[in-house]
Parts: sequence; structure tokens; C-alpha cells
Amino acid sequence: MIYKKLNKTIDLISARSYESEEALLISVIEELMNEPMMKVTGGRIWKLDQEKEAYLLVYQTGQMEHIKKRFLLGVNDYPLFDQLMNERTVFANETNTHLQKIGIFRYAATGLGSKIKLNERKYYEYLIGLNTPDMSQEFKYLLNTISAVLSSKMKQKRSRTSEQYIKAEIDKARELQKSILPQHEFTFFDYELYGLSLPAETIGGDFFDYVELGEDHDRIGVALGDAASKGISAAAEALYISGALRMASTFEIKIVPFMKRLNRLVSRVFGDDKFSSLFYGEISNDMQGMFIYANAGHNPPMFIKKNSDIITYLHPTGPVLGPTPKAKYTLGNINFEPGDVLLIYSDGIIESTNVEFEQFGEEWLESLLTRLHSLSSKEIALGIIEEVVKFSANGAYSDDKTLVVIKKKDL
Repeated sequence: MIYKKLNKTIDLISARSYESEEALLISVIEELMNEPMMKVTGGRIWKLDQEKEAYLLVYQTGQMEHIKKRFLLGVNDYPLFDQLMNERTVFANETNTHLQKIGIFRYAATGLGSKIKLNERKYYEYLIGLNTPDMSQEFKYLLNTISAVLSSKMKQKRSRTSEQYIKAEIDKARELQKSILPQHEFTFFDYELYGLSLPAETIGGDFFDYVELGEDHDRIGVALGDAASKGISAAAEALYISGALRMASTFEIKIVPFMKRLNRLVSRVFGDDKFSSLFYGEISNDMQGMFIYANAGHNPPMFIKKNSDIITYLHPTGPVLGPTPKAKYTLGNINFEPGDVLLIYSDGIIESTNVEFEQFGEEWLESLLTRLHSLSSKEIALGIIEEVVKFSANGAYSDDKTLVVIKKKDL
């Protein structure tokens, strides 16, 4: 959930007005230092100076002694810069003697902004260096995600397109998106499914889909995804992932290899300033009610048994799609019995905000599911959406709202 939390925090930060991009990046570093889970004790912002062929220090903060102003790091002096272009985020030992003298020995660095060609090589426009004791793979995933969000926000602020062109493209995208989304209701052996999606704008970055699998259609894939940006770019990414999912279904690709390939595709096709979360699972006519799934950084779906008020969460089994092309994914599984319900949803459900800036939240969603889970999948889905829409009427924040309810019919 920290992926989504940080994304929303940075989303709110970047929505403000700033004198410069450096001011935006400074606000983000300060937010990271204020987040206890990040364990960040210091940070620096470097900007590529093409004339000097070096990175110029434009900001620094933290507990260590400060570097002298306008300090430069030559692009040819640090192999790290080439490594950043391949991995986006790296952990490294400091090799500059001046920086070692002031107490910088090991750090995390991530690249962001545009990729600029210099002497037949490419370099990130900005680098953020952070001091932290946490050099875990999870922290690397987080920095990749932060970098992707910031790069996307900076690109959005720079781009300017005519209002007429945008309107025409939105109209086309809206019609295409409506034609691809599946019908709300679906029955598969003794399972009933009901899904719906309410975009916050004319078009949205959420999607859900049902995909029949196997020559005899003895399995069905269920997907719900959320592209992190908004508008046309988010809708394009969502449609691409949905199309890739349908294409993969014809080749009978197993879930884990599929998630790995899809992650690499999203990274390559949409660049490193975009990412999406995705939950994907498969139901079969297996008598044991086996449901296998992979969760790429998505909100954990809620699973509730027929005669229980206990909610089981299906937590992520890998990071969001895009920022980390070499990420690994694993499988999870649950077993459906008659009357059991699985609720899959996007963050627009729990992050819907009322006029008092309160969020709908997981606890309220849990209580709703507990109260409604004896009903049909359609009644559960519509009941939840009705409550969310009522709660967020005239609220300050609105995002796409998408959910899918799966229920094994009560015999």
C-alpha cells in the first residue's frame, strides 16, 4: 500500500504551484524525510549541465556536513550514471574523495525527468541522492515508483496541446474504452461475477476484464488494473494492458511468466514515467474452489467466508508494473466454498473523499462487505458503489472507481 500512498502524496504535492521544477523536487524530498517508513536522513538534487558535461548540485538537506555550493560531478567520472540509465535506481558506494570527507559513503540514487543525449550517451535530466540505512530491494522499488510519478508530473506540466485537439482525442478514447469494457454481469459454472467502473473524468485509467481460458473454456481470468496517471495517457495504458491480457490468454501463458513479460512491456512501451497496478486471478471448475492470483502492487482484495466476519486480504505478490522491468512476481491462492465472496477494487473506492476531507477508507469498506456478503454479487457491487458515491458527493478528491465482486453460489 505504500506505493499508492506515496503516489497520492506526490500527486497532491505536484498539483500545487511552484516557481520551478527544483522547488517541486525539494518538496518531495522533504516529504520523504518526514515519512518514518522511508528512513531517509538526507537528500540532494543534481541537475544535468550539458555545457559543463556534469551534474550540478542544486539542493541539499540532512544531517551530514553540506557539500560546497554549485559542486559538479563530471558525467565521465561516474560509471554510476550509465548504470542509472539501465536500472533507474541504484545503491552505490561514494567514490568522490570530497564527498567522502564530509561523511557520504553509501547512498541511493534515482534518475528522473527527460533523458538527454550527450556525447552519444543518454543521461537523466535530474538525479536525487538519498542517505538511508535501508538498501533493500523493496526500497529500490519504492524509489523507482517515486521517480516514475515525478517524471510523469513534470512531463504533464511541460506539455501543451490545443484544446480542440484534446477534445477530439478524448471523444475517440471514450468511445473506444466503452466498447472494450466487458458486460457487468458474468456467470462461470457456479460462480457469479459483477464488475463496474465509474471514471472520475470523461475517460479513466481503471479497467476490469473477464477472459475465458483453455480450449474448453474451463478457466476464467479476472483482472482489475489502475494506471496511475489520469486522462488520455492513463486510458491508453489501461487499454494496452487489457489488450495484452487478452492476447496472452490465447497462448496459455502461466500467471507468473505473464506478469513478468507484461511488466517489461509496460516499462518499454510507456517509458519510465508511467506505471500501473494490476490484480489478476484465475478461477476454474476445480471442485476444491481453487483461485490462484498475482497482485502487482494493487490494493489487496478482500475475501470473506460465508459464515464469518473475518476479512482476508490478498496482498501484493510483486511491485507495480513499469518502473522495475526486472521485478519478480509470485503466486498466491485461496479456496472458494459456497457463499464465499471476493471483492477486488481500485483505490478510487477507499480514497474517495467527502466535503470534510475524510476518506471512505478500508474499515468502512470492510463493514459494508461484512453486511452485504450474503447478497448476490450484483447487489454487493451496486450497494458498495451507492455508498461510495453518496459519501464522496461534493468531495475534494475524486478518482476512478472500479470493482469486481466474485461469489461462489450458495448451494
